Order: sequence, then structure tokens, then C-alpha cells
Amino acid sequence: MTSPSTSSSVVGSTSSQPSGSPSALQSPQGRTTIADGVVQKIAGLAAKEVSGVYALGGGTARTLGALRERIPGSSQAAGQGVAVEVGEKQAAIDLDLVTEYGVSIAEVAKSVRRNVISSVEGMTGLEVTEVNVAVNDIHLPTDDSAAQSEPARVQ
Repeated sequence: MTSPSTSSSVVGSTSSQPSGSPSALQSPQGRTTIADGVVQKIAGLAAKEVSGVYALGGGTARTLGALRERIPGSSQAAGQGVAVEVGEKQAAIDLDLVTEYGVSIAEVAKSVRRNVISSVEGMTGLEVTEVNVAVNDIHLPTDDSAAQSEPARVQ
């Protein structure tokens, strides 16, 4: 997946329920639909909660996010670095992230998967079929001090 999907999906029954029974989002009174952007935000916030994750997104996405933060009234997108594919009953999620230096990348990826799956399934009722984690960079402690030590261009 290269870009997030913008459609919405109708949520059906999950695999843990018998195929004939309706899901929590379907009833005789109607059906509840969940937009892809909702799943994208939930996954992004759940990934950021994990210790060892510094940021989401690749280099370009982080640069654009930094520019967006400088604009008054704007904020960084919660779904930055997250791409989703949502079907009627299932969702697949791809994450691009930056880890902190010194952490076990394998353990961070495992924790991210666990937290994203738990959050998305718990909040949406969708079955998460896969969470692909791509670690694009490592944040070094010197990265913060180098940015702060640069002299101001304007006094």
C-alpha cells in the first residue's frame, strides 16, 4: 500500500462470531459504517502510545508534518505514516515509523502490532488481518541537541 484509502466500509461480522449472527455494528434497526480515516487515526494513535516509537512516517511525511506544525491553527495528522485497507469485516494496516536509539526494534514492532490490533478491533469491531511495520529511521539523542544548538537566524 502506498497511500491511504479514502472510502468507508460497512462492518459485518468478525470471524469469531458464527457466520449467521450479526455483528455489534449491524442490527435490525440499521448498520454502522466506519470510514477508513477512522481506522487510520486509531492505528496511528495506538502506535504512538508504544514506548520506543519516536514518530510515524517516512522522511518526507515527517518534513511536511514539521512544516504543518509551524502554521498557526494546524496540527500534525494523527494518521501520518499509516495506510489502511478496510473491507466489510477486516482491515490491513501498514505503518512507517521511527524508533528511539537503543531499543529492540523487534520488541517495539511486536508491541506496536499488539497495541494496534487491540485498539482497532476493540473500537471498530473489524478483524485486523495484518499489521506491517516498516522502521525507516532511528532517532538519536544527538538529533535533539543538534537542532537546539543552532543559532537563531533572526534576533
